[in-house]
Amino acid sequence: MASLLNLDLLNVRLPMENESLLYRVSVRDGKWTRIEAQEANAAQPDFVSLEKCDLGKAADVSAVCQIDLEGKMLLPGFVDSHMHLDKSFSLTSVENISGTLEEAVRNYSVASPAFTKSEIKSRIMRSSMQALSFGTTYIRTHLDFNIRASREVALRTIEAALEAKEVLSPYISLQLFPMIPYGLNQLEVETVEEALRMGVDGIGGAPHLSPTPEGDIDRIFALAEKYDLPIDLHSDETDNPMMRTVEHTARRTEEYGYSGRVTVDHLCALASMTDRDAHELIERMADSGLKAVSLPAVNLYLQGRGEGFPVRRGVTRLKEIWEAGISIAVASDNIHDPFHPFGRGDLVQIALIASYAAHMGRPADLRTLLRMITDVPATVLGLEHYGVKIGCDVNFVIIDCQSPEELFTLLPDRRWVYSQGKWVRMAAGKAQWKDSLLAGYWEQAIEEVSFRKRSDN
Repeated sequence: MASLLNLDLLNVRLPMENESLLYRVSVRDGKWTRIEAQEANAAQPDFVSLEKCDLGKAADVSAVCQIDLEGKMLLPGFVDSHMHLDKSFSLTSVENISGTLEEAVRNYSVASPAFTKSEIKSRIMRSSMQALSFGTTYIRTHLDFNIRASREVALRTIEAALEAKEVLSPYISLQLFPMIPYGLNQLEVETVEEALRMGVDGIGGAPHLSPTPEGDIDRIFALAEKYDLPIDLHSDETDNPMMRTVEHTARRTEEYGYSGRVTVDHLCALASMTDRDAHELIERMADSGLKAVSLPAVNLYLQGRGEGFPVRRGVTRLKEIWEAGISIAVASDNIHDPFHPFGRGDLVQIALIASYAAHMGRPADLRTLLRMITDVPATVLGLEHYGVKIGCDVNFVIIDCQSPEELFTLLPDRRWVYSQGKWVRMAAGKAQWKDSLLAGYWEQAIEEVSFRKRSDN
């Protein structure tokens, strides 16, 4: 096992602690061992700035690396609690002319049998590493499970994801949640169970798309209990205010004793309901111990396409869910695929979009948004030993700014990413990997997954 890089950092800005202070922090053997407030702008002769520190050399030595951050902001590694890594960069192969969720689902289902395992794995690799370059060190990804095409097609994605997860494990942690289709027959259920035994981390699905959503939610809970897995459901991703599958999910969460182990995503229907109806559902969610994830960028793009003005924009009631005491994160969802043609896996960008969509621009809101991409999604993923705290695992991103206001206004590109005992990204420009093996993976993924049209189209 490679030795872990030990660090002493001076003049560190920790907005998750007290941003008015500067801190001195230490890392030993992959754990935080010291976090102490210091005098402002303290100086130490043996400490060098990030710009002058040879991070590539530092990654190869066992001595303590002493760096003066000069007031730069340090945040725990970002946590992206909802992505579709296997679908990323597939837009050149799968169109969506109407821009609707329905066409995206239909077209991807038709196209997916043609995707090779190598292609799917390369997509997962590229989008994971791209997110890592922006500071994300943990990802939960939902996986396509097209059992309607064939058993082989469904399991192909699982195999590709498991292989990518293993290759990337020294750099970034992935959680894999296959999306269980609705209306399964017994043979298809057996294939689902085969996938669950392969080593995935939980069970996903989109029961609101089913003609029998309650029955499909029941099946998912039964499978989750059988295999002792958490649940993460796309829920009520529609402008229809009468779609309320989250209520049945809350009921089953209580009945199965699954409080804290169920996450509901999107929740667009809440944005179309009356205040009274929405608040009743939010209270129900809180009482049952559900966690939640909002996908502001994708829902702004997909929702409200089936009607004239005034147009519903679909982003859920982010502030109201937060104020109800529910752990709600914001996440990336899709990158350059038929569900969303844009995105880059940068959670700072996603938090900024959330601030626009949810009218969250006050100083307190900006700090809440930082929590929605760090410690809150860490709770959603069930991470232990997360954060900049004594004894916790060390994964962090340093950003060239000194306050949340500066972060969300300037969106600084200069970031330094430290993950699992090593520096993985230096500051400027596109991803510049400090690890030669990671750089090799990146070059291969870029070559195999690009914006070019597929040759067979």
